[in-house]
Amino acid sequence: MRHVKGKVKRSLKWVIGAGLLLGAALQLTNPSHSNPPVVAGRDLLAAHPPPAPVAGFLREACYDCHSYETRWPWYSYVAPISWSLAGHVNDGRERLNFSEWPLDDPSRARKKWNRIADVVDSGDMPLRQYTWIHRKARLDAQQRGQLTQYAQQEASRLAAEK
Repeated sequence: MRHVKGKVKRSLKWVIGAGLLLGAALQLTNPSHSNPPVVAGRDLLAAHPPPAPVAGFLREACYDCHSYETRWPWYSYVAPISWSLAGHVNDGRERLNFSEWPLDDPSRARKKWNRIADVVDSGDMPLRQYTWIHRKARLDAQQRGQLTQYAQQEASRLAAEK
């Protein structure tokens, strides 16, 4: 019986050691945490700021994934979490990037405002897993309503400018 316990302990040590080595090696594979420079004339909040409450909602609930002003927390540097977070940010920036707002293209801006109104009103954004950790990103019904209403107003204003 002692012989079996000794083999199990030895095997367990090897498994734990290999796991630690693998975990350390994974840290060498972290993705880039890039924040390209923000050009003031292209960023929505800098060039065409909405009312203060709406700007606050956008900054707290949207800008981390949908701008070049991402705040990368410490755990975003720990693989494999880093892969997921970088993927979310890259995907978010690709879908909507407030740092590259189409100020010179009212038709595109109108479509973006309509999309923002839809996803905020439906509760699809901000992502639930993001709000688990980022309490300020949790929008209550009133805040969702304000942001949705503003987005719809902007879309209507831009449609009238045609």
